[in-house]
Amino acid sequence: MPSLDVQLLRGRFPALARETSGRATAFLDGPGGTQAPDSVIAAVGGYLGRGNSNLGGAFDTSREADEVEAAARNAVADLIGSDPHEVVFGQNMTSLTFSMSRALAREWGPGDGVVVTSLDHDANVSPWRMAAADRGARVEVVGIDPDDTTLDLAALERALSGRPRLVAVTAASNAVGTVTPLADIVAMAHAAGALVYVDAVHHSAHRLTDVHALGADFLAASAYKFFGPHTGLLYGKAEHLERLTAYKVRPAPEKGPGKWETGTQSFESLAGVTAAVDYLASLGKGSDRRARLGDAFSRIREHEEGLSLRFLRGLSELPAVRVFGITSPHRLDERVATFAIAVGEVAPREVAARLGSEGVLVWDGHYYAVAVMEALGVLDRGGLVRIGFVHYNTESEVDRTLDLLEQITG
Repeated sequence: MPSLDVQLLRGRFPALARETSGRATAFLDGPGGTQAPDSVIAAVGGYLGRGNSNLGGAFDTSREADEVEAAARNAVADLIGSDPHEVVFGQNMTSLTFSMSRALAREWGPGDGVVVTSLDHDANVSPWRMAAADRGARVEVVGIDPDDTTLDLAALERALSGRPRLVAVTAASNAVGTVTPLADIVAMAHAAGALVYVDAVHHSAHRLTDVHALGADFLAASAYKFFGPHTGLLYGKAEHLERLTAYKVRPAPEKGPGKWETGTQSFESLAGVTAAVDYLASLGKGSDRRARLGDAFSRIREHEEGLSLRFLRGLSELPAVRVFGITSPHRLDERVATFAIAVGEVAPREVAARLGSEGVLVWDGHYYAVAVMEALGVLDRGGLVRIGFVHYNTESEVDRTLDLLEQITG
């Protein structure tokens, strides 16, 4: 399989030409939001430049908005392996999840159960906690193994014995990079009679999803995490989207994804969503967009695993740096290239500031993965430092980061 031409594709990202103190800026904050390629930037601006109208009008610019929306549904359907009429757009994943939690909770009652995990971003925890509280339902938290930050599947099995109504789980942790065994989790949950709501926000830049093969009931993501604009997307099985009651205004559609899309969408962003999916597809080969996406993500995974291996080997030479999560080079398939580290006794914010002053952009704190930090016992000390690589990052950026970490620990 041909590898990615990383230097060539980097030329498509204008932000990567940015400099800090005369040196190229290394964007290692991808878990908080990726940079956008030229085609996405052009699509967003191009839509606004041609004329901005709402849907359903009897004139050209409105019909063009209809076409932009339809194209975005088709693109996301190819990206996640769904049908276009199962794709809902919204402000972001968090807003869509709060909306769906309210709809699902209408069917819950006192004593019903909801399962969340301590591996998740809070956007897939708090909505379910609040919805459960409104209905008098109970919430059970499934923990993690602190040694490698994998989900405690035995604890999940025990939680499922209570026949919960819903299991909310991440596909990949935005904090420590762990990839969950989703197919197993979905099968376990369905056997217990529970619906499954998957947070694929962090997963979407690193691995291809097939929701129909997976069997998940819902899956949410945000395009700005896979090289697009700030727009959220939600997959729901058609039967659920039709059956559930949406909180909406009266003129909104009664059927299909439109009934879940409150207010006017950002059509310029939807144009950017299509361009982001097409950009990803352009990295691969195949007879159609879905096939090209499959090939592209195979190449992305190969490149990112190479970066991960290089980074982990380098960190093994820095005894003052502790990695939280999977570190075995033989288990890279169980994680993405996102690393949470502690650098001796240096505060996470200070580490991030010192790296940032040298043009290496990383995150610090809990990054909304509050339960993970609580489980690891680091929340009160300021969380951890998060370093995330995506496919436009390079080996030289890995080495540069390792050199700076060595200086900090020295």
